[in-house]
Amino acid sequence: MNTLLVLCLIAALLVCAALLFLSRPEDDRSGPASTPPGPPRLLLSTPEQILYHRLVAALPAHMILAQVQVSRVLGQLRGADFDEREHRVARMSYDFVVCTLDSTVLAAIELDDRSHEAADRIDADARKDRATAAADLRLIRWHVRALPDTEAIQAEFADSLARVCGQRDGARR
Repeated sequence: MNTLLVLCLIAALLVCAALLFLSRPEDDRSGPASTPPGPPRLLLSTPEQILYHRLVAALPAHMILAQVQVSRVLGQLRGADFDEREHRVARMSYDFVVCTLDSTVLAAIELDDRSHEAADRIDADARKDRATAAADLRLIRWHVRALPDTEAIQAEFADSLARVCGQRDGARR
């Protein structure tokens, strides 16, 4: 009789332990034996690194930001014509964002490669283009096989810089 009581008590404890384990969030179930994250990876590909350094050299009086979420630049998409497809823009990022030193955004830059020829990427690029245009922000697309040199970058930003400086001068008057 004692043995039967002990076995029932052990079974009840096992059921309680199983229920407690299953009621924990899935992320906590792995415990200390889970696989640790790997080492940090490079944030920029080789072409992105080359373009980054060219942007910094060409635009020394600007902030060059890499891998910036579209939602950080454009803000929240709202309005009556808000569409679920456009909501997915919030998960996207720009390869680079060029700002004045007070963080006024001049333009976003996308560096395209062969992966942008896939149907899903074409659709994602079109959504990003529409959202960026709707925010009246300039989006520059360069291909990895035709990276601009510093002179071409300076020429590309000459108009944007003049416009931003003109807006500030008008606001100070």
